[in-house]
Amino acid sequence: MGKTKDAKEDKKREKREKRDKKALEAAATTTTKKKRKTEDSDSRETTEKKKKRKKSTSEAREDVEGEDAIEVGTPEPEEPNPLALDNFALSEPVKATLRKKGFDALFAIQAETLEIALSGKDVVGRARTGCGKTLAFVLPIVEEMAKISPMPANGRRVQGRRPMCVVLAPTRELAKQVFADFDWIGNSFGFKSVCVYGGTPYREQEMGLRGGCDVVIGTPGRMKDHLERKTLMMDKLKFRVLDEADEMLNMGFVDDVELILKSSGDVQTLLFSATLPPWVKDIAKRFLKPDYATVDLVGDQKQKASGAVQHMLLPCQWSDRVDLVCDVIRSKAPGGGRVIVFCDTKRDCGELCDNLQKEIPKGAKALHGDVSQGQREVVLAGFREDKFQVLVATDVAARGLDITGVELVIQCEPPKDAETYIHRSGRTGRAGATGISVTLCTPRSEWAVPNIERKGGFKFVRIGPPQPAEMAKAAGKIAGEQIRKVHKGAAKLFMDVARDLLEGEDSDSEEGRDPVEVLAMAIAKLAGHGELRQRSLLTSHSGQTTLLFTAGETQIRTPTYVWNFLRQRMDENDLQLRRLTLSVDNMAAVFDVPSELADKFCALSEPASSGKSAVSITACEELPELRGRFGGRGRGSPGGRFGGRGGGRGRGRY
Repeated sequence: MGKTKDAKEDKKREKREKRDKKALEAAATTTTKKKRKTEDSDSRETTEKKKKRKKSTSEAREDVEGEDAIEVGTPEPEEPNPLALDNFALSEPVKATLRKKGFDALFAIQAETLEIALSGKDVVGRARTGCGKTLAFVLPIVEEMAKISPMPANGRRVQGRRPMCVVLAPTRELAKQVFADFDWIGNSFGFKSVCVYGGTPYREQEMGLRGGCDVVIGTPGRMKDHLERKTLMMDKLKFRVLDEADEMLNMGFVDDVELILKSSGDVQTLLFSATLPPWVKDIAKRFLKPDYATVDLVGDQKQKASGAVQHMLLPCQWSDRVDLVCDVIRSKAPGGGRVIVFCDTKRDCGELCDNLQKEIPKGAKALHGDVSQGQREVVLAGFREDKFQVLVATDVAARGLDITGVELVIQCEPPKDAETYIHRSGRTGRAGATGISVTLCTPRSEWAVPNIERKGGFKFVRIGPPQPAEMAKAAGKIAGEQIRKVHKGAAKLFMDVARDLLEGEDSDSEEGRDPVEVLAMAIAKLAGHGELRQRSLLTSHSGQTTLLFTAGETQIRTPTYVWNFLRQRMDENDLQLRRLTLSVDNMAAVFDVPSELADKFCALSEPASSGKSAVSITACEELPELRGRFGGRGRGSPGGRFGGRGGGRGRGRY
């Protein structure tokens, strides 16, 4: 009987060992989850050790008294990216070309357009600026051209061949950008592209067309000229593209565009436009096939401005704008990142550029209508190569200018229409990056702000001007990095000067100056902050400090409360304050004073006493939510006395 029992136990043990062995094999081959039972603790430990060595298994066993459940399985795979290149009908040469430049996936507009365009349908595409729409038509057209005209065995294409594709763009900058993308992708199959635009001689363009090409990209005016001169023939055309069709309408190219469309015959058409005004809809109806597909990434969404951009509004006076632009660049792009500043006129553009050239270490260049085409290309090439930091431009550069790494866009005043704002601000925050757009706003231009917010579908973040502490923090970090890179041998050359500074006779201490203080002074100078320049948070006026007045839990319902408190404690000659404004919750008031008097006002703070609330007057670091319109005028002070600005009743402003 005992032997029979032992035999049964041996069989059970053998069964358990076989089960464990199968579980280990399943773990090693990353099979699907299976459940097994075991009671043998030694087998459990062996399984655990082997499981650790096989990292491909992620399911651990759970030990239970009596019978133990072993759960073996594979780790949860990472969710594949649906926009990965391998998920689309792209040829290996094109995928290899994209990966060389770091593209592992398509953008939404590219993904949605690709399959439709490859099917041969006409396309109308809408998308926000900076979303990668150029490749949305470049990729399918190059793929289809490669099927129509494969690379010859000898690697050489026929000389004098006529183009299979034409692309119309509203500006030379956009035309050159599209040309660069066609040249880059088309090189996978040996395709040649030619770019034609005004302001340059015809000869070189004609030689490129006569020598044979596959794609012609250009502005409507110059492309029409080549058609009339018979240097551009469209009898072999298979594709045509209208890029930023709405802007071609705005720039007066209607007749030229329609002439080119009529000359190009019945071919596959891809039309892209940020907006769809009546003329663009009419073009689609007349020149696209009735079954054309629409790819709309904007739809009925209110927000048309880029969501990758922080939209900021900064109040200022026109006379302060030059200094303010310098301060904004120092605080928002302290590392020397690319900045584009937009002006409305050539004169403003030139004047601002001259001032920035003196103030910004890496310098600035201007781009406007009076700059020749040759010089324009030199300026843009220098900007791309980081030869200078700031590009000051009129709207000639707003459309189609695709330069990576633009960290900051500054608009010297709000444009009159929302579309101009959207395209200006879209020069940053492109292709998945983020950016900042700061718009300076004078009292006279405030009327344009609500219109831009409404049509752009966003709300500006109201900010105050950069303060010394903010700029010093940003610039100090960069200066510290520069100091760490100084060679010790170079530092030795300045040891005598350093000792003189530390042992300076003008020091208050007999032991000389504090070394940390001297080093801080050197960093301040290196960072371009040799002197402090305080600015009002309310108006951006230089030499003004914005103060915050609170009275504990007591509500401040009228400006009289603040005036009575100050008038009882200050000399009338020192009582110089402007733009006294109450907060929305009535718990605070803010006002501007001359910076040299700020300490006198702050010294009037009082602790709580019997029956009276504590009063605090401090330098305001961030404005509370204020009554009335941002930047609107208020009553200033009763009757305009004591240096305040009287008159002008604003809505809810004091």
